[in-house]
Amino acid sequence: MSVRVDGKKSDEVPSGSKRLAGLARFVKGPKPENVPAVVGTIGALIGLADIAAGVIPRFRWSRVHALSEVLPGSVTQLAAAGSIIVGILLLMIAHGLKRAKQQAWLAAVVLLPIGAAAQLIYRHSIPGTVLSLLLFVYLLRHKKSFAALPDSRSRWKALANLILMGGVSFGLGWVIVGSHANKMIGDPPVLEQIEHVLWGLFGFEGSIRYTDHVDYTVGYSLGALGLLTVLTTAFLAFRPAYPAPLLTEEDEDKLRELLAKHGERDSLGHFALRRDKSVVFSPSGKAAVSYRVVSGVMLASGDPIGDVEAWPGAIEKFMELAKRHSWTPAVAGCSETGGEVWTRETGLDALEMGDEAIVDVADFSLTGRSMRNVRQMVKRIERNGYSTKTRRVGDLSPEELEAVQKAANAWRDTEDERGFSMALGRIGDPKDLDAIIATAHKDPEEGEDLPFGDLRAMQHYVPWGKDGSSLELMRRDRSADPGMNELLIVAFLQAAPELKIKRLSLNFAFFRSALERGGKLGAGPVVRIQRAVLIFLSRWFQIESLYKFNEKFRPRWEPRFIVFPNSRDLPRIGFAMMQAEGFLELPRLLRRRPAPAEEFLSDQEAPEQSEVTRAA
Repeated sequence: MSVRVDGKKSDEVPSGSKRLAGLARFVKGPKPENVPAVVGTIGALIGLADIAAGVIPRFRWSRVHALSEVLPGSVTQLAAAGSIIVGILLLMIAHGLKRAKQQAWLAAVVLLPIGAAAQLIYRHSIPGTVLSLLLFVYLLRHKKSFAALPDSRSRWKALANLILMGGVSFGLGWVIVGSHANKMIGDPPVLEQIEHVLWGLFGFEGSIRYTDHVDYTVGYSLGALGLLTVLTTAFLAFRPAYPAPLLTEEDEDKLRELLAKHGERDSLGHFALRRDKSVVFSPSGKAAVSYRVVSGVMLASGDPIGDVEAWPGAIEKFMELAKRHSWTPAVAGCSETGGEVWTRETGLDALEMGDEAIVDVADFSLTGRSMRNVRQMVKRIERNGYSTKTRRVGDLSPEELEAVQKAANAWRDTEDERGFSMALGRIGDPKDLDAIIATAHKDPEEGEDLPFGDLRAMQHYVPWGKDGSSLELMRRDRSADPGMNELLIVAFLQAAPELKIKRLSLNFAFFRSALERGGKLGAGPVVRIQRAVLIFLSRWFQIESLYKFNEKFRPRWEPRFIVFPNSRDLPRIGFAMMQAEGFLELPRLLRRRPAPAEEFLSDQEAPEQSEVTRAA
């Protein structure tokens, strides 16, 4: 705004106008895009207040107290239980409100008036009642701000829990009532006991009376069982299922065509063919982004597939889908070029997360002092009677391939296959016959019974364009000599010229630069602390060990980045990445079931929809 001061034009805004503008912003409220976050936070606070209202002794507002005294005592007890249940449910849907979910909005609109009535009847809290009703009105006014498509729900599991847990709670409640039979006033019949249990599970006071204040013990026990049944059922009902992968056979064929033309750009490109991923294509079909949804994070890996000129179209479709479902978009392990395109097209931020080790076959040699340790290890293993074979998958006989597949599964450390961004998750697929398998063999000693004959270790390499390979899997027999992985990598590099392979992508090293800088002479205190923390975490995660293993082969390092919306999202994205890679497994009770592909596909508008580290 321009004003005239002493006859001259000035762009300075008077202080009074600034105060008026600030007051107008306060009255207007938060921006539309910030409404879900504000509502989610306030909803959680009201939920805590509702829980407290059902537990803390009641206030005695004279008029409200006089009104509540007219109501039956069972209604007052029901209001106390209802206040607690509503509070817990509001806490459960607070995250959905922050994500602008339609179903969370609907649930809040139903729960808030109930919570307000419960607060008024039981605790006689006028402030709590008014705050709940104000948020209720605010939600109605801003309904359009909650347009994110709902996630699929575990409806059948919730129903099964209600029936099963309800039956168990009823049985335990009957035992509790019967165990205090000697304290009952009178001799109530069985039907009256059953009625007392049912009323107690719903928070009402039954007809049976006890002596010595046993009423409180039985009443609270029955109420706790009923509350537990409601909470576990609500948890399963409100818990969203993750979308099932939608990588159809047609999508896979399109990705393979893109990789045949542009696959040399990114060593992670072939991992887009994992069948537990989904894919979104650009409008032209010349580029694609593969992803998986984990804990509300829409996680892509590597660079987009296809023509760089078409990347923005695929990225735009990716972001539209994330916004439609209110998923948090993130990219793990993209290259510097990919990170620049992602941040330019989306406004997201990027952070260097580590480096990828790449070995140029023409430059690799076992000679020289720097390769002394690897050379000696390989020579020692060969003297112990080990031999190696490096072949395309299509060159293996069916019997050999079957033996390799069984051995790889048997030598796996975990129940589930690990990996997401740098693992394919399968060996010997008919469409992956150009992949390469390196195997180590040693004849069993006399009396030694080995389930896979002379096979003692294996490694699987997937294509990286026409003249490159990416190390995808390393497995070995635990009884084999140490150094099997070094032996097979050297064998692959020595056989690479014959296989027309010019470059090899090895493992990914998390925060390699921090480890390297922190160990140098004269490193500053901040870098040294970073290195100490990483070494400490290496007790549970392969951080330092992967870096040292890769460094043996004197690779060149290519930085890899994580792309994310905001710094506060990093912990959640990191948690989702660890889940996707298989390094963090939730208890079976907390694991989400995959939603049917058809159910998720119906939410798509576009017709074409359909290991950040490798485990060493």
